[in-house]
Amino acid sequence: MTRRLALLAFFDLLAIFPAARAQAPTGPITPQPGTPVQQAPLQTKIVTQVSLVNTPATVRDARGQMVDTLAAGDFQVTDNGVPQKITHFDLGGDPLSLVFLVETSSRIAPLIPQLNKVGILLTETVMGPGGEAAVLGFNDSVDKLQDFTSDHDAVEKVFSKLKNSTSGSKLYDAMAVGVEMLSGRPQPTADTPGRRRIMLILSEATDVGSDTKLGAVLRQAQLSNVTIYSVGLSTTMAELKAPPKDTTPHVTPPGTFGRAPFPGSVQTPDSDGALYGGGDLIALAVWAVQHVKNKITDHALELAATATGGEHIATFKNLSIEKAIDNIGGELHSQYSLSYSPSGTNATGYHEIKVTVAKEGLKVRARPGYYVAEPGS
Repeated sequence: MTRRLALLAFFDLLAIFPAARAQAPTGPITPQPGTPVQQAPLQTKIVTQVSLVNTPATVRDARGQMVDTLAAGDFQVTDNGVPQKITHFDLGGDPLSLVFLVETSSRIAPLIPQLNKVGILLTETVMGPGGEAAVLGFNDSVDKLQDFTSDHDAVEKVFSKLKNSTSGSKLYDAMAVGVEMLSGRPQPTADTPGRRRIMLILSEATDVGSDTKLGAVLRQAQLSNVTIYSVGLSTTMAELKAPPKDTTPHVTPPGTFGRAPFPGSVQTPDSDGALYGGGDLIALAVWAVQHVKNKITDHALELAATATGGEHIATFKNLSIEKAIDNIGGELHSQYSLSYSPSGTNATGYHEIKVTVAKEGLKVRARPGYYVAEPGS
């Protein structure tokens, strides 16, 4: 009985198998007239798209005076050499979203009383009536002292109560937090004014203890359209302002740096300014965002400003913190803001931005570019 059932099942399979074979073509199918032939899917390369690029543009004449009489038609913007259509144009009018990043380490303890007084200058000169600001303090840790607010009194109160803390200075980690906070603020588009994203750093140009690399911060700042300004605090001047200490021998002479000077130079308080000069900063900024894993130790604040279209002002000699802040505020409210959606140049890698004006004798400062990484890199 069992063998009979097995044979019946076998013959049933033989009956089905030819029918199944009959359904498969023995050769290529000839399409019927008028029937489109289905093509194999194209092998497309996935690239990262940047939907909006915003670049501040500061224009000065031969005397160094800011020029605020230009129209959108006076500007030309190229992305990797390809002309772009400006979709948003403004002169100092878009409200600001700011992160004030202030060092609170023991390294700048003698300068804390000066920082306690700059709150009203930051709110009146930099924020302006339509601005909003958050405050981050950093030493061995990064502390959010004030979330975004348009309340001038709240920001001024934070600065009036600043105190120095531990000796660490996690500058790059704090910058990364600031960029992340600004990334959530609305950007200007062709239809809406949005906000300009600005980070203003009050710090010495030294990082101690950060896990974040400067190049990674700058790459993200460029992609998030964050412009970085900085007021460089001088630890040398801080030491000179500090009350006399005990007579314990110093590793380096009083009023000098704890690192080697430039070859052939004698390190003095005035040589603080020289630390911010020399070299092609734009080329170094491009290198920094292309090589995010490398450690960069020199010119950190100046590099950050150069890479994002801002400005770095070092407070040495007779240039005070207050004067530096006043200069930055004046620029921000007399600055052109240009936006475009990149077209014709959507490859990954570094994108060079060039902003020019169609009038002779004028000098334009803008961000040099941005970096688009390969997906997954």
